[in-house]
Amino acid sequence: MKIDALWLRANVIKTVRDFFWERGFLEVETPLLIPANAPEEHINPIITLPSWQLQTSPEICMKRLLCSGHQKLFQISRCWRSDERGSRHLSEFTMLEWYRAGCDYRTLMADCEDLLQYVVAKCLPDNRRFVRNSVQIDPFVPWQRISVQDAFLHYGQVDVLDCLRKGLYEEVLTSVIEPALAGHASPVILMDYPIELAALARIKPENSGLAERFELYVGGLELANGFSELNDPVEQRCRFEEANCSRSNAGQAVLPMPEPFLSMLATMPESAGIALGVDRLVMLSAGVDSIDEVVAFTPEEL
Repeated sequence: MKIDALWLRANVIKTVRDFFWERGFLEVETPLLIPANAPEEHINPIITLPSWQLQTSPEICMKRLLCSGHQKLFQISRCWRSDERGSRHLSEFTMLEWYRAGCDYRTLMADCEDLLQYVVAKCLPDNRRFVRNSVQIDPFVPWQRISVQDAFLHYGQVDVLDCLRKGLYEEVLTSVIEPALAGHASPVILMDYPIELAALARIKPENSGLAERFELYVGGLELANGFSELNDPVEQRCRFEEANCSRSNAGQAVLPMPEPFLSMLATMPESAGIALGVDRLVMLSAGVDSIDEVVAFTPEEL
């Protein structure tokens, strides 16, 4: 099984690379060891050399390349996050990220549809579907797009803002919303997050309470997180400071600011970017439930 899974993994990664090369994206490599990641409340970097960290995502450097004038970028890269282990998580994992200038998050949604259709056509030509928990998910049928608020109201009979105020958002998401999404026979895009969950996403012009952010689910498995990019350095610094304040209140280390990124951010054009878990894409392609089955070695085997 491991031999077959590793061949499939290699084929999926090659297919992803072919997809972006065929569409004129520039493949880049950015440093893995950096002085600062984007400070986020629930993501803990691995500290290596004094004052340096392994990247939790290549986003900071890739966005600086957008600021420098590059229009279409992608990268398949190793990333690290401390204390992440489970059937869907490893502390060291593989991430695909791509960025586009001159568009918003809706263009990325279309990219996701094209990419998943391309992967199943090339890597799963006999079935042309993903399988998760015995449910077949067909990326060629119309995808459902649902707002976060509508998902919480429909599946959980609760208001998402009320959940956020009570500190129940993650609990309801993982115990109610994601299991409900698992039954869909097509991929599902969960979109338009409350501004409290904006991260690095810009605010919707027509609704200041929402961010232009979405997550892609396939068989109830979160596969990707994308958004229209915030390019206001003052607002972005404020959000980073709020994340650090939340970290401090929770007894976690305050993280350094990515100053070179913030100093360039005002020059970023209207853009959109997304991160997709390659290991999870291979899991879906292999029809397996554990990330352990699609990597060469788990941490426990080393």
